[in-house]
Amino acid sequence: MKTMLKDVLLAAFALTLCAAPAAAEDVKAGDLVISQAWSRATPGGAKVAGGYLTIENKGTTADRLVSVSADIAGKTEVHEMAMDNGVMKMRPLDKGLVIDAGKTVKLAPGGNHLMLQELKGPFKQGDKVPVTLEFEKAGKVAVSLDVQGVGAQAPGDGGHMMKKMPDHSGMKM
Repeated sequence: MKTMLKDVLLAAFALTLCAAPAAAEDVKAGDLVISQAWSRATPGGAKVAGGYLTIENKGTTADRLVSVSADIAGKTEVHEMAMDNGVMKMRPLDKGLVIDAGKTVKLAPGGNHLMLQELKGPFKQGDKVPVTLEFEKAGKVAVSLDVQGVGAQAPGDGGHMMKKMPDHSGMKM
């Protein structure tokens, strides 16, 4: 009986490992560590997608994310979403995004994010989308966004959670 239970538990564990999505690897650049880079799958014909990630500054001086580029997009920007007189507005951060020394900045749905516009093709769940982040001090850093499901709210949820934040993957600009 113990052997059968052990076999069942082993099989269940193996299935769990197979079903778990591959996580983006941490990327180190100077004092920065970039992790949890992801995006959402885009519906057919979408021309815009968001990119999300976490940047940790382990150094003693601030750095700044000044730009982003991606071959799959005709235009890319670092964006913020903020309330303005009771209205949520999205705008590019023309001066970039500061990552203070010893701090972590999270780019996530409903807040700061990468905006990939004029898409040349769809993002499909399971794909990896290469982007290049450019920092003032750390320089250019290649990162891959792991594409999750259309409604995903975090890396690894596959889009199974209900949407709680605005999804601008289908917006036209």
